[in-house]
Amino acid sequence: MKNIVIGSGPAGRLGSVELGKLGEEVTLIEKNHIAGTCLNEGCMVICALTDITKFIDENNRFNSYGFLKSQIDLSYEKIVEKIVETQEKLRYLNQLENESLGNNIIYGEASIEGDCVKVNNESFEWDNLLISTGARPFIPDIPGKEYGLTNKDILKLDDVPEKLNIIGGGVIACEIANIYSTLGSEVNIIARSEILKEISVATKEYVLKNILKGINVLENTGVKEVFKDKVLTTDGMELEGIPFFATGRTPNSEIAEGIVELNDDKSIKVDEMMRTNVDHIYAAGDVTGGYQLTPVARMEGITAARNMAGYSNKVSYDCIPQTLSLNMEVSFVENKKSNLSDDDKKVISFPGTGGPGAFWNILTGDNGYTEIEFDKNKNRINRINHISPSSVSDVAYLSYLMRMGYDLDDYDEFIEIHPSTDTNYKIIKTMWL
Repeated sequence: MKNIVIGSGPAGRLGSVELGKLGEEVTLIEKNHIAGTCLNEGCMVICALTDITKFIDENNRFNSYGFLKSQIDLSYEKIVEKIVETQEKLRYLNQLENESLGNNIIYGEASIEGDCVKVNNESFEWDNLLISTGARPFIPDIPGKEYGLTNKDILKLDDVPEKLNIIGGGVIACEIANIYSTLGSEVNIIARSEILKEISVATKEYVLKNILKGINVLENTGVKEVFKDKVLTTDGMELEGIPFFATGRTPNSEIAEGIVELNDDKSIKVDEMMRTNVDHIYAAGDVTGGYQLTPVARMEGITAARNMAGYSNKVSYDCIPQTLSLNMEVSFVENKKSNLSDDDKKVISFPGTGGPGAFWNILTGDNGYTEIEFDKNKNRINRINHISPSSVSDVAYLSYLMRMGYDLDDYDEFIEIHPSTDTNYKIIKTMWL
């Protein structure tokens, strides 16, 4: 059967790989660069820059301890050059991965016309179609919005801005603020409500006090107008600095309008098998709304591919782990299906738990914070907010225990490689007290 995939971000790329592995005929169409927003404009760029800010943070820490004397001479231009060079290598590997399975890759802008997809003045018939066209930054309709930067512009900057006004209060806003504050910018975060609603109040307080401490945070503050070098708030403040929008994302669903059913927010409506309301048309990734996360997009793309190949598969969004990539990671997960009463749950919080990368933080007490909620009757974790140098791997592992519904007594059978999972051990043993 002929399978066409439009969009090569995490959903489309992994969906194509899965179809290829299943022996299906695949044509993957990409408008710009393979691997989509994640590699080219999004999380991989954020991660690359955050690796540098972590190094700067560690350098400053070791200098303060007195056993290291070093001065960093930063070249933003060189950082961008090396990020782009790395992206080119990864694009090549991602393309090679698909082509090694016999998949055909075409670069160009696609349109859907009946049972054909048109690209570069050619028509391709399909038996199954997967739309994985992703999303783009949402920019609110306010005067001067054309002056605002987004994540798409990070690699276009000539240098680190002297002053930066970040509009938005979510994960991306705080990650951008952390990067440029560490690199030397004077940073304001302007949020129309509260920032970091995704995490608990106590966890947020730790982040603001210990990680984003050099950043001016303005909550419950609207933006009236933006200019090339300043922002005017609704309560009359004039804040100098380049405006940067981190105000969410909007789906690239225009290609599907009038063909499949859309949700109110213009995302493509799908079921748990990633099917649209039209037979043999599937959608996956950010274009379907929901979690705007690379691992979720991958999961959705693979689910769609299996169903396209005739292998019944359903997607599950139980206990999705997430992270806030700062100089120290903030990771969190919640079982949203749980309806625990106050009598059935217990909340415990404690300071840092050690683990990889935590040793030298202990001297200054900057070794993190953990807050867990668990079901007292079933001995299972219900929610975790965890800050530590190893929180990404810690919470990913623990979210698996949550998703599988394991009784935490089973953890006795686990033998860690010290100190890789010290944190997991401390979290679970603390729950038994």
